[in-house]
Parts: sequence; structure tokens; C-alpha cells
Amino acid sequence: MTSIVIAAHNEAPVLDRCLDSVLRNAVVADPAQVIVVPNGCTDDTAGVARRRGVTVVELAEPGKAAALNAGDAAATSFPRLYLDADVVLADGGIDLLVRELERTGALAAVPARRMELAGRPPAVRAYYAIHSRLPAVVGGLYGRGLIALSRLGRARFDQFPDQVADDLFLDSLFTEPERLVVSAATVRVAAPGSTGDLVRRLVRVRAGNTALRDKLPGVRRSRRSSWLTDVVLRAPWLSPAAVCYVVITLLAERGARRAIRTGQVAWAHDRSSRAAGGKA
Repeated sequence: MTSIVIAAHNEAPVLDRCLDSVLRNAVVADPAQVIVVPNGCTDDTAGVARRRGVTVVELAEPGKAAALNAGDAAATSFPRLYLDADVVLADGGIDLLVRELERTGALAAVPARRMELAGRPPAVRAYYAIHSRLPAVVGGLYGRGLIALSRLGRARFDQFPDQVADDLFLDSLFTEPERLVVSAATVRVAAPGSTGDLVRRLVRVRAGNTALRDKLPGVRRSRRSSWLTDVVLRAPWLSPAAVCYVVITLLAERGARRAIRTGQVAWAHDRSSRAAGGKA
């Protein structure tokens, strides 16, 4: 049996489609235990989950780490999958992840990420032309909305830390040979709908990552020159896109410093990408 934990904060508009894909997959990877943890919701997230017949563990206060820990406490099986509530899985994705964990002995596995960029402004497309080629993004566990852990992988830590960067936390626990990207399993990730939305998303991500690194010094550090050494120098035709990437990155870094200084690091959603039908 596989246990699937879904932390959900005001996810009523997107949770049904997420559960549609999960429950279709669960038929293939049957049996599966699906646990939704509505936390601090002011909408019908809990009602949507209950109507689908999954296990619901409702929390009064918002907080992704607390929701993941509550879902973990209710989960009984392995492999353990942690899924964002706005993710739409391709059919067979769960089965593929579980099978590859068992076949390879890896401790952690993620699906391949497919960015949805249709209709996005040129600056957003340019940013992802660079970002999607970064080695840390190609081979890392974060930014996909789904991470699968084996029993031994889950034993690497006690609880999720009280920070918003849960995927970076998990990414830092495993060496490259201990994790894998299952290219046959895919998850759809919708890019932000505007350049401003992209910058705001990156501010949240960078502020969360910085807060996590400050609390847990062993968390993996980013390599700031990777966009140049690993991407542009190998593909010089991407130089114009790199200009957008650098400008957007600098704006996000400035915003993240401000968010940390003012104590505004919190779990939030990008509504523009959700309206586009993908994962925020």
C-alpha cells in the first residue's frame, strides 16, 4: 500500500482535479491511502475532500509543515508520497514512481516536470528557458509538487521543520545516487501568468529557502553562477533570455530580503498559474 499526503490550504477550486488524477492513479497502484489535510481553510476544501471519500485530517491553523506532519501521523504505509493540492498527475505516475523506488533502491523519487508556457509573456518564457536547464532544477527534488519517499528515505528525518521550503528540505537530505527523476512519470507545472506574478512567486520561494537555510545550516546552497556556467556558456543562443533571467532574479532577491526583514515569509499561492490550470 502507498500513503499519499496532500496538504491543502484554501484549495477548493483545484482539489477536485487533483483528487481525480490521484484516484485514477490509485486504481493502478491499488491499494492506496489518500490523506488530505485542510489547514486554516476559509473555503470548502475539507468538504471537497470528504465528498471524494478520502481521509481528512483538518487543522484550524494554516501551515504547510504542520499539515504535512499531521498527514504523516495518520499515514500507515510506504512508499510515502507528498503531493501539492493543485498538482495534476499523468495517468500511471504514482505506479511508475513506486515501481522505480522499489526497483532501484532509491530513497526519493520525483516525476519529470513539464512547464506550461503557452500564452505567457516573453519575459516569463525567457526566465524558464534558463531556469529549466539548471542542473539543480533538472535533477533536484523541488519545484514539482510531488516527492515520493521509501521507508528508508522517510527515516532520514523526524518531522518537517516549521518552514515553507519543504521540498528544498527534502532535496538536501539525499545525495545524487539516492534520488532519481522518473522521466516516464510527469507532472504539469503552469508558469505564472505575468512577469509580476513570477517575481512574487520567486520572492516567496527565495525568502522561504533563506529562512530554511538560516534555521538548518546543512541545507544545500544554490550555485549563483550556474545560469552562466551550466547554461549560457553551453548554449550561447540563450544569452538574450539570460538577460531577463538575471533581471528577474535580482528583483526577486531584493523582494526576498525585504520579506525576511519584515517577517512576511509565509505559505501562499500563485493564483495566476492556478487560473491557467496547473500547479502553483
